[in-house]
Amino acid sequence: MTNTKENDNGSSDDVKESVAKKEPGKKTLSLGGTLSLKGASGAANPAGSSGPGIAVEVKRRSRAAPISKPSTITPAAENSGADLLTDGERASRARALEQALKDGGKAKSSLPKRHTIESKKKEEAAKKEEAATGAPQSARDKEMAEMKRIEEEERTSNEKAQLSAPPLEDAGRKNKFSDSDNKESYRDRIKKAAEREAPKRQTTHDRSARRITVTQALSGNYDRRGPSMAAQRRAKEKARMAAKGSTQMPTEKIIRDVVVPEVITVAELANRMAEPSAVVVKALMKLGVMATVTQNIDADTAELIIEEFGHKIARVTEADVEIGLDGIEDDPKDLVSRPPVVTIMGHVDHGKTSLLDALRETDVVAGEAGGITQHIGAYQVEISSGDKITFLDTPGHAAFTEMRARGANATDIVILVVSAEDSIMPQTIEAIAHSKAAGVPIIVAINKIDLPSADPMKVKTELLQHEVIVEELSGDVQCVEVSAMQKTNLDKLEEAILLQSELLDLKANPNREASGVVVESKVEKGRGSVATVLIQNGTLKIGDIFVAGAEFGKVRALINDKGQNVKTAIPGEPVEVLGLNGTPDAGDSLNVTPDEAKAREVAEYRQSSKRKAQASIAVQGRTTIDDLIAQRGTTELTTLPVIINGDVHGSVEAIIGSLNKMVEENDDIAVQILFSGVGGISESDVTLAGASGGIIIGFNVRANAQARDQAQQNGVDIRYYNVIYNVIDDAKAILTGLLKPIEREEYLGQAKILEVFNITKVGKIAGCNVTVGMVKRGAKVRLLRDDVVIHEGMLKTLKRHKDEVAEVKEGTECGMAFENYDDLKEADIIECYEIVEEAREVT
Repeated sequence: MTNTKENDNGSSDDVKESVAKKEPGKKTLSLGGTLSLKGASGAANPAGSSGPGIAVEVKRRSRAAPISKPSTITPAAENSGADLLTDGERASRARALEQALKDGGKAKSSLPKRHTIESKKKEEAAKKEEAATGAPQSARDKEMAEMKRIEEEERTSNEKAQLSAPPLEDAGRKNKFSDSDNKESYRDRIKKAAEREAPKRQTTHDRSARRITVTQALSGNYDRRGPSMAAQRRAKEKARMAAKGSTQMPTEKIIRDVVVPEVITVAELANRMAEPSAVVVKALMKLGVMATVTQNIDADTAELIIEEFGHKIARVTEADVEIGLDGIEDDPKDLVSRPPVVTIMGHVDHGKTSLLDALRETDVVAGEAGGITQHIGAYQVEISSGDKITFLDTPGHAAFTEMRARGANATDIVILVVSAEDSIMPQTIEAIAHSKAAGVPIIVAINKIDLPSADPMKVKTELLQHEVIVEELSGDVQCVEVSAMQKTNLDKLEEAILLQSELLDLKANPNREASGVVVESKVEKGRGSVATVLIQNGTLKIGDIFVAGAEFGKVRALINDKGQNVKTAIPGEPVEVLGLNGTPDAGDSLNVTPDEAKAREVAEYRQSSKRKAQASIAVQGRTTIDDLIAQRGTTELTTLPVIINGDVHGSVEAIIGSLNKMVEENDDIAVQILFSGVGGISESDVTLAGASGGIIIGFNVRANAQARDQAQQNGVDIRYYNVIYNVIDDAKAILTGLLKPIEREEYLGQAKILEVFNITKVGKIAGCNVTVGMVKRGAKVRLLRDDVVIHEGMLKTLKRHKDEVAEVKEGTECGMAFENYDDLKEADIIECYEIVEEAREVT
């Protein structure tokens, strides 16, 4: 029985059914009944159970044409199942099969649609026809079309390469997936294609394209490994760039401004240049610098590297943090007049503070220890005309040279106070020198004209020797004769100050950040560090953040010279500022900063610079081998270690200056200042003094209870002073006591040896005649032979006749013997002398 049916569904698959006997080595599928295939040709015949099974073989071909082949069922198969089905079942199955055959062209296959090369070409041709119609395409469509074109070119090149390849031959048996004419294996064919530089692999945007169909396996048109995701992304990017029609422009090297500090690591330099670290290391090696990425190089080496890479260098230093601290330059339209700052200078006891008291109508002298000014004071006076004048009172003692120099630098006008009785003195000359160095105009105030011995003309004449010519002597220096005690001509002095200030045209801008100078600084209990500041520009307000020298802080309170709390301080006004985190040095500048971070940064830089300066001084003071060789044979230095604590920075500075001056005047003494600061004496000061064997000097300060107890236990000497004279005098006395006395040789006389006697068990005795002076027993002697010293020693025996005597005077004969020396001859001369010690004094 034979059934034949053509397949009209358009599929490229052929189904062939054949009923055959089972053969050994061949796998078969046994069906016990009628075979039914939906949507494909087939036949069903009952078969006997004893008959052979049904073998089904499915084979896919590359041709898509419909196949019309009969399906043959052997009679044996037909009879195999006849006994198993009834006539009704057999009839129903026949009807179902006929219905299936009638609907075969319309039914859809349950298998997924298979994409072949011909079907894809048809799809691409359809898309090209749609594009040719002129329908608008989006950017995505253009990109996809370009990618399809690239894939088509690669596929075409692959097919050409495969068609041109020679046929492959299997070594043992034929490959059932290859044609019978192929004589080479698939692997050999791939190797030869790779050797001929086969085209690139097929890349598509669809991930499912990696799957291999039966058609691709039969034709060999597939890639075993498939494209990676990166390859797909590159293909998409290439298609996108081609669709845009843009070409990639060559990148130009970016020239950067590289900021280089004094020291920088190689890695940081490479990062700032945006260059690889390895390339920078190679460039350094070419310059002969062997450095790793973590090592530091100096700014000069970094500059060479930056120039080699074509960048620009911008060198910075640590001091750049202070750039812009003073602010921008003021507009002349914003400037207004300010009070003049006047400094009163002159010799000690010439009446400077008394003159200021007369102007302020106060009594500052009574509050100063010893009746002398030991602090620099700042005051503001309002005269009868309503104008204000700011006065700075400086000490006149020789120890306060630095204070006077600061006063001259921070002032507008200097009033030189000279006593009409004493005339020009050393500190008067020094004040003139400070004023000239600062370029400040001078007004001479001749004080004490009420005394009977006053001679103002003598003062004016002696000032000519120092190039200070007053107006009365055809000069340009104003001169006013005053009396602080009688308050004479004080109004003339004020007029002279106002006239000089008008000539100077003093102006400032109050509407900006404040800047000024620290006149004095101190530490007060309950208030902390307090700085007396003279505002020079801008307005200082409560809450401002500022930096003063190496310290910074926030203004907590402002107190004027009258002890009143104020909210602001304008230019030319002296105030006390509270809120510092430390005590600044007198003479430091004060500047208001925009924020605390800037103030902290500037303060840390200044503290670092200060420590480096102190370290360099300490290194210079160390003893080297050359110093030891130079000091060999010289006297040792007498060193006095001291710790100085004062109430204000200016007083501490004056004490240190006086001690250093004393050291300069005496070559064999040294004063080692272990610590100097402002504030009371604490336990740490006592511990430091005890470890170094020094003394503690407290100027207008006291030690707390714990420090006093510790000083008594450790035996540390604490000395309190309130007058600077006493500090210097005591320091001289202490150093004088520490100095070794001077040894001086005092000549006593000489004797001439007349005869030498040799006595048993005694030795040689010289019979002598004292020719000059006297000879003492126990004194030192010197033996001269032919005016050459041949021995120096001690006199052991001195006898007159047979008696021991203490001394023998001139013109008397005696017997003498030396200790441990017997080489005595006639006519030798014996000199007798003593060593006298004299105490030394420090000048």
